[in-house]
Amino acid sequence: MDEAAIQAEVARLGAQISADYAGKSLHVIGVLKGAAVFLADLMRAVTIPATLDFISIVPYGQVTASGVVRIRKDLDEPLEGKDVLVVEGVCASGLSLSYLLRNFQTRKPASLKVCAFVVKQRERPADVTVHYVGREIPDVFVVGYGLDAQEQYRNLPYLARLA
Repeated sequence: MDEAAIQAEVARLGAQISADYAGKSLHVIGVLKGAAVFLADLMRAVTIPATLDFISIVPYGQVTASGVVRIRKDLDEPLEGKDVLVVEGVCASGLSLSYLLRNFQTRKPASLKVCAFVVKQRERPADVTVHYVGREIPDVFVVGYGLDAQEQYRNLPYLARLA
């Protein structure tokens, strides 16, 4: 996926999110590190008032089969009563996201939705719904636009399949 196609998807997502949350203030949570590049572009494409927070969890691939996730950096702000949008770079198995959503629900947000730039075509836990999808792809490993392989390739302005 080239740079122009990526920016078109980001603009589309920003417009859709802005329309869906019109008249509200949105609290956006970026899941580090994979969402960082996408999140920066998405925040500029959103036209409604929005606040920003980050959470950092163990790297992709190190989540246990039970779905237990270790949080490295928790949120700075409370979620109670806020319309929350969790932003992921990629949603693959959904195990990490499932854990985060259950965790965030206990913090009593007014609403809780998910946006992912890349969603892989594979099974996920029933409690994981990605409401805003940039691009659905086959279950292949991609890098670029914030997504990495052992911390490399995040700076590519496009998405590429890693051979």
